[in-house]
Amino acid sequence: MSEQLPSGGIELSPAEIEALGARWSSCWTPGQVARHLAGITAPWCVAAGWALDLFRGTQVREHGDIEIAVPAAAFPEIRGRFPGYAFDAVSSGRIWQDAAPDVLAATHQTWLRDPATGDYLLDVFREPHDGGTWICRHDETIRLPYGEVIRRTPDGIPYLAPELVLFFKARHARPKDQADFDQTIPHMTTAQRQTLAGLLARAYPGHRWQKRITERP
Repeated sequence: MSEQLPSGGIELSPAEIEALGARWSSCWTPGQVARHLAGITAPWCVAAGWALDLFRGTQVREHGDIEIAVPAAAFPEIRGRFPGYAFDAVSSGRIWQDAAPDVLAATHQTWLRDPATGDYLLDVFREPHDGGTWICRHDETIRLPYGEVIRRTPDGIPYLAPELVLFFKARHARPKDQADFDQTIPHMTTAQRQTLAGLLARAYPGHRWQKRITERP
């Protein structure tokens, strides 16, 4: 992703931002996304709050949307699964409808829109990578093979490893992120906790989650 956002796009008003919740009210579930993407060769996974529910094996809160992560170079394969739908790029309170290649190159998030209703169904994160190596978009020195990044539910739905989900959530640690942390950390293995602790020490020294992470499960 480049540092300079392209011109154009639609700047959302406060009222339009407030109305986004309704436009996401029909978003898909992880199972629906997995059915749409069955047979995809790219390494994709459910991300954010839904990923933690998949890790724990139960849904513990409502989700306002659903996000998946894919290698940026694999986005055309994802896009090809949804003829008749539109992909809008989003960044900094602005939307580029039916995003062109230059906009995609400069942004990270892409919302799948049903043109018939205007509803959004899926949020696709186009992630940096080097071949089969995942690169953290917040710190490009953090690199892991996709085999360590993606986990699967018993019925095969791929999801982002919980230690990485919580690492992303630690950046802002909003109330819902704190709740996700509190509900997830008891289920994590010692190795997963150690990985999370190492990532936080590297990126956010002194983060308030560190003490809880090092407590015995």
